Amino acid sequence: MNGKNGTTVQLTKEVFELIFPQDVFEWFDLKSGKSDGTTTRITFAEKDIPPLTPETQDKKIIARKFHNITINDFPLRGKKVLLTFRRRYWKIEGKKEYLKRDIRLTFPGTQLEKKFAVFLKAHSGRAAGIPGGNR
Repeated sequence: MNGKNGTTVQLTKEVFELIFPQDVFEWFDLKSGKSDGTTTRITFAEKDIPPLTPETQDKKIIARKFHNITINDFPLRGKKVLLTFRRRYWKIEGKKEYLKRDIRLTFPGTQLEKKFAVFLKAHSGRAAGIPGGNR
């Protein structure tokens, strides 16, 4: 959020715990939260907890790479909200494929947060005051 002198204010995990479902913090750590005059950007990184199965439990597993997924969430105080989830991929020693936890972040076929997409579908964007919502 902008301070009185127009500077960008850092947002803290305590603030986000009031806004986001607890599930988010079960699988993700808050990495950053910034808000300027028009947009709030929040970044989460998936925790280093590989999705182990009985066949991978005794194997050496290494966190290898991240894949960023950015989605649109409900506007906050008239500002666009962009959520970036840094999804983690793990490598199993001796295997070519990567492991990935199955966490659904978006509504199928969209880059919108699930509850936001359902809300827009139900209200066609009109009630939310979203530009172009009457299409």
